[in-house]
Parts: sequence; structure tokens; C-alpha cells
Amino acid sequence: MASAGHGNGLINGVVSNKHTATISEVDEFCNALGGNRPIHSILIANNGMAAVKFIRSVRSWAYETFGTEKAILLVAMATPEDMRINAEHIRIADQFVEVPGGTNNNNYANVQLILEIAEITHVDAVWPGWGHASENPELPDALKAKGIVFLGPPAVSMGALGDKIGSSLIAQAANVPTLPWSGSHVKIPPESSLITIPDEIYRAACVYTTEEAIASCQVVGYPAMIKASWGGGGKGIRKVHNDDEVRALFKQVQGEVPGSPIFITKVASQSRHLEVQLICDQHQKIIEEGPITVAPPETVKELEQAARRLAISVNYVGAAIVEYLYSMETGEYYFLELNPRLQVEHPVTEWIAEINLPAAQVAVGMGIPLWQIPEIRRFYGMEHGGGNDAWRKTSVLATPFDFDKAQSTKSKGHCVAVRVTSEDPDDGFKPTGGKVQELSFKSKPNVWAYFSVKSGGGIHEFSDSQFAANIISFNTRHVFAFGESRALEIANMVLGLKEIQIRGEIRTNVDYTINLLNVNFYHDDKVMKFCKTG
Repeated sequence: MASAGHGNGLINGVVSNKHTATISEVDEFCNALGGNRPIHSILIANNGMAAVKFIRSVRSWAYETFGTEKAILLVAMATPEDMRINAEHIRIADQFVEVPGGTNNNNYANVQLILEIAEITHVDAVWPGWGHASENPELPDALKAKGIVFLGPPAVSMGALGDKIGSSLIAQAANVPTLPWSGSHVKIPPESSLITIPDEIYRAACVYTTEEAIASCQVVGYPAMIKASWGGGGKGIRKVHNDDEVRALFKQVQGEVPGSPIFITKVASQSRHLEVQLICDQHQKIIEEGPITVAPPETVKELEQAARRLAISVNYVGAAIVEYLYSMETGEYYFLELNPRLQVEHPVTEWIAEINLPAAQVAVGMGIPLWQIPEIRRFYGMEHGGGNDAWRKTSVLATPFDFDKAQSTKSKGHCVAVRVTSEDPDDGFKPTGGKVQELSFKSKPNVWAYFSVKSGGGIHEFSDSQFAANIISFNTRHVFAFGESRALEIANMVLGLKEIQIRGEIRTNVDYTINLLNVNFYHDDKVMKFCKTG
């Protein structure tokens, strides 16, 4: 640990987390709403867009709640590479701590380092974001042992649902439909804990040899997928159509993710990818979901209930995304996986539901029940006080309500997200890096964007190629599936992308995406492939 910084200068020694304003008010907020652990300072164990979004979300919530955006101290981690490019998350944080550079196992994914920084800076909580260490069960366990709040799920819940095979077994036990797969025949005894699946049951859902894979594919039916449970980002997954392809590709899957358990699942043709935004407190569970237009309302309700059952089965706490495949032919849905963290595209849900999800994570971290949080109450049509001091009124007037029976309010519109990446479409979408001389974007009432870099900054060799997210909101109710909304949807997105001015050494997918949207302007089924609901 080299040094700690404040503002744009460096200081030696330990970072002080003593904030001059609103300490007593944060305490009052926590206690009044039924919490048990006020949070005055947070270490952000992430960088780039994730860190920028969290800082801005917490600052906005703090200003609305306490009258000052500085109510909670936000401490950033800073690698030499991020400092060299004048990374935005370092610039806007209250304080920063220098950490080793290089790949993320040296910094943002290094559990021991994160723990040491959290102790040195005396923060109350750690926010992991997405990627890096966000899905490593060792981090919440290590922080808990030191009395530091992890703004995410407990290690046991993360481990249980973060594994593709384990989560599918848990889904089956919780009566959540799954596609035919190599573990379809495996049953967890009713008396067993779903948090810890016995090894013999887990192994029964896996395939270990090429011949076992072939036999499983013949049972589930071709086409099928060979998948590594620890895979992701295109690694450890192959589609096969016959026995010969299994023989040719099974070893490739094993080699791409060494040591990972392997399973087989049937391919769901003519399916759409639907997601449910889930946030759970330490007391009860609720669902937050963006508008799904390709499935009927009764199916959407079933998706919510299934996600709730899944979370309850492992005592989940925090934010998560439950992913499903929905068959357009049969109307059936199947559990795909659960991401035990906040999703990159969570601003889509925020815009639709008008709930600040990072702020909700902080409140849950304080031990506050969801039924006490004003934004959550408003989402479910309950009295919430209103005004900047809504929490004071809520603490006095609010009563618990049953989330299973409560009906959420209609979303204020529809939202689509486009990822802006530093990739070169003319060179096979190869990631690019370098200086950014100019980056400008003008927000509009229906177009909003946030970036992890600014003019004079850049993208270094260890950066994620995604450095921005464009979020477009539509007040019409007929997005994606209905004709008159298609023109507005595409026009707003294209106009928003054209407002982005980027000049420098990097290449981006902006022009490519504009052309893609224009080419597919009148083809709803094709445009849907590039639009994502929250």
C-alpha cells in the first residue's frame, strides 16, 4: 500500500473517513427506517464505468435524502494505468488509494488487497460493482470477518447461485422451469439445504467424458450446448448438432476453462432472452422489472414469482439478475442463470421504475427493510411521504406490506441501452486503446449517457472495451413490438448516438451501430436482437 489521495493531490498515511456533515443524520436515517448499521463511507472495489455510475448514483441519492451529495464518503482504488489516463472515477471520488497496476488480479479482483485497503481506510462498506471480484465468495466472507459490510449477497448465496450447474439444480428444487439438461433427472431431497448441494448430487448433473456427453445430448435432443459451468464471455460453450460434433468439440470446451465442471443443455430455438431485476433485503424479497413486451402479463408475473422463489431458497440479499429463455412458439419459459451482482444495464430498470439501485444497495447494507425505503414504497403504490425528507415521514407512517400480493405501478415508459465500446468494427471488433483528445455528449430529456473517460483521458491496455452506456427513454408504451413506437425508438437512439463526439487514438462502434439501426429500421425481429430491456 503506497499512499492515499484526496482530491487531485497525494497524501501519505491512512485516509481519514471522518466526514464533517450529516454523520448524525445518516445515523438517524438508518435507525428511523429500522436499520442496524449506518454506512458513512464506502470503498469502491471497481473502476471505469461501474465506479463512475456508483459515485454519481450515491451522490444523487445523498443530495435528495440529506441535502448534501457528500453525506457518504466514497473512496476509489487507483492503478497507475488509471491515473495515467486521468480516469474519471479517480477524479470524482472523495479520496483514492493507489494500488498495483497490471491485470485485475493485482488490484480490482485481488480479495486480500481489497480487504487491506478497506481496513486501512476504515470504511464501513465495500461495493464490488460488476466483474472483477464481484462474484468471488471469498470477498464477502473476508469482509464479514473484519466487521465490514459487503454491498452484495452473502458468500453462501453467491456460491450457490453463481454456479450454472448448482443454480439449475436449485431452480428445479424451487419449482422454476429449466430446459432439458444433463441434470434434469437429478433431485435434491426436500430435507436438504439448497445453499450447500451435496457433492454426489452435483456430480450427477455433470458429464466428464466425451461418451457421457454424447449420451446426454441424445437424451436432451439435438441441437444441444456443451457448457462449462465456470465459463463466460464466449469461453467454454459450443453448440453441437450430432455425435460427431460432440467428439470434435468436447475437449475444446474442457480446454478453454480448465478444471470447470461440464454440463449439457438443449438449445432453445426461437427464444427471447428475458431478465428480471431482483433486489432482496435481509427481511423479505421484491422484484423490479423493466417492461417485457414479448410475453403476456401472466407470464411476466410467473417470471417474477419464480425469481422470488429462487432468491428465498438461498436467503439471497442484495441485487441480482435472473435470466430466462422464453419460447416464442410455445409460450414456455426456462431458467437460464442468475448473476449475483448488479447488472451493467441496470440504468434501464432505474429509468423505468424510478428506483436508484445503487442507493437501494446501500440502504439494504444498512439493514433497512425494503418496505421502509421510500422509492420502493412508491414503486408499489404505497404511501411514501414525498419530498426530500420522505424518509422521515416514512419512518413514522409506513407499515409493512406483502410483496407477493402488492402490485407494482406501471412503468413510466420503455428504455433501450446501447453499449459504446472502444473496438474497431473494420478490424473484427478488435479492442483499441490510447488517448482521447475530445469526448463530448449533450444530454436531452429523452437521451442520457455516462462515460468512464473524459477529454484528455484515455483507454489503457487493461481497460474493459466498454467505456460508456447510452440510455434512451421512451414515454410511449409501445416500444419494440408495436409499429408506431419503432420510428421513435430508432430515431431517438440514432440521434443520441450522433451527438457523441469522440476524437483520439481509439476507435468505437458508434458509426457501426448507427448504420446497423438504420439498416434494420423496418425489421422489428432484427432490431430486437440489438435492444435489451432491463
